[in-house]
Amino acid sequence: MSGNRTFTMIKPDAVRAGNIGNILQMINAAGFKIIAMKYTRLTKAQAGGFYAVHKERPFFGELVEFMTSGPIVAAILEKDNAVSDFRNFIGATNPAEAAEGTVRAKYGTDLGQNAVHGSDSDENAEIESNYFFSMLERF
Repeated sequence: MSGNRTFTMIKPDAVRAGNIGNILQMINAAGFKIIAMKYTRLTKAQAGGFYAVHKERPFFGELVEFMTSGPIVAAILEKDNAVSDFRNFIGATNPAEAAEGTVRAKYGTDLGQNAVHGSDSDENAEIESNYFFSMLERF
């Protein structure tokens, strides 16, 4: 990945609210190139595996339930300084604290339902991308 790719997921709340197109349009307008994308629904095992880092936290079960409550859109994005730029672009995890104009400020409703996921490091971007996409599915 080397700094120019990141992983994102449009979460079930944003999909349910019909915001896939709006969020993808914002992503493109911000200069990110979508190099892989899929619409899917996570099983409990898949959601639990993806969020395994949070397994011991009290909100883990609730997170897995939420992430399996409806379809998601997973995508690999490309841009210089992708991870950092995307984290700034989506805004703070809590939409109430997210800067005006960010994805989470526009489409998130609360800390648990904040519309999108964004990788927090180059290493995690690669791990998360590999979790959802094989090498054959990428450009």
